[in-house]
Amino acid sequence: MRHLIICLLGHPAVNNSSPEKGRFISFEGGEGLGKSTQALLLRDQLQALGIPVVMTREPGGSEGAEAIRKLLVTGGVDKWTPMTETLLHYAARVDHLERTVWPALEAGKWVITDRYADSTLAYQGSGQHVSSETIQSLHALSTDNFWPDMTLVMDGKSSLGLDRARAREGAIDQDKREDRYERMGSDFHERLRTAFQEIAAQNADRCVLIDAEGSIEEISERIFLQVSTRFGLG
Repeated sequence: MRHLIICLLGHPAVNNSSPEKGRFISFEGGEGLGKSTQALLLRDQLQALGIPVVMTREPGGSEGAEAIRKLLVTGGVDKWTPMTETLLHYAARVDHLERTVWPALEAGKWVITDRYADSTLAYQGSGQHVSSETIQSLHALSTDNFWPDMTLVMDGKSSLGLDRARAREGAIDQDKREDRYERMGSDFHERLRTAFQEIAAQNADRCVLIDAEGSIEEISERIFLQVSTRFGLG
């Protein structure tokens, strides 16, 4: 059974009572579990309420970060050492924040991102054995410990997600496929699932576990209920 883990992550820079500030929402989880689809549906629901929304992704979301993305999601699975890979993700993340996320929030827009820092803790941390202390220190140093107002983490069987992800990438020309992480093996992806579950368990005071079994529409309704309750959208 799949679940959706909703983590409410606060940071003084965005999680405040100022009506001028936008909101920052991230989607997290393993491969092929519906993050992108649900992010788009949430964007549409928010826009229907008259809320300006910026959709973005990681790695990527700015010109410089997209260039780094190509280095990370293509090529051989062993092309980088784990620490090099972690640093590349944070180089992309800082550019993404400075050029896309923070300006949008300052302008009063809401930002929805497909992945953020929890993915680094899961993929490079648990998946590639970089210590969580190292990643947390790097995060604090490079982003001033900036976190979303709300994080939605999809949880499901890694085999199911991988089948979906591989089917998606299989329809794309080989030289354009972004499947480097999908090719890292079943053990790696099982570690990812466990890591995301542990992120929720270690932050139980700000996480809500939702049964995500069902249709895309049913899951979307559950997500929007939590988002609207969290932000008082009525």
